[in-house]
Amino acid sequence: MDGRTIVVLDGDETGQELLEEALRVLAPDVIGIELSFPRFDLSLARRRETQNAVVHEAAAAIKAAGLGLKAATVTPEGRGDVGSPNRILREEIGGRVIVRTGRRIPGVVPLGGVHAPISVVRMAVGDAYGAKEWREGEGEDEVAFRTERIERRICRAVAEFAFRQADRMEAKVFGGPKYTVSPTYEGMLKEEMDAAAERHPDVPYEPQLIDATFALLLSQTGAPLVIPALNRDGDILSDLVLPLFGSIAGSESLLVA
Repeated sequence: MDGRTIVVLDGDETGQELLEEALRVLAPDVIGIELSFPRFDLSLARRRETQNAVVHEAAAAIKAAGLGLKAATVTPEGRGDVGSPNRILREEIGGRVIVRTGRRIPGVVPLGGVHAPISVVRMAVGDAYGAKEWREGEGEDEVAFRTERIERRICRAVAEFAFRQADRMEAKVFGGPKYTVSPTYEGMLKEEMDAAAERHPDVPYEPQLIDATFALLLSQTGAPLVIPALNRDGDILSDLVLPLFGSIAGSESLLVA
């Protein structure tokens, strides 16, 4: 790992504009040291042109350097297109956890009396993303299928990171999956949350079903929260939490391998 190299992944539209502004604060006259910024073009046009080869090259570069900074990118809707570069990056880098933390933005009044930080800690791989999908039959008899999977080691990483994050933030670990309806699949994450709670007895722990988590989010007392989640649950939850603080673009998305 080269501590002075940050791999930069260019993106699309306003995501690229925000990336350029972020790079300004890493200039030598700001931070006092010279950094190297090898760049890869992950715009939709370039991904289509290379059939995602550029995404694989970028993933290899980040894995070698240890650090990367990525702009938001467009994921096309159509089947058979290049899909999401994020899934490829997460899988090839060996990402396990994604963290997004909503926090106060100076000059912006948060909604619903939300003041303390809220971190959403979700799986980086597996679950609904990357699942195999297919259809059978025709007309009204057509049926869509999808196979999803999660891994014990990913569940453990999410739970452990959540409790360590809560310890750093002096926060409560709150929420969880729908383990009552899905004790085998979603229950795996709940098992690891319970085990992490035993390893971190000083961290407050209030497990909730995911639907209750959404419902209770605005009724909390304002204390900091850390919410561990499955991949898709956490994706949706992040998009709810961040606007509570004023902007969905008000927080970085941190991928931890």
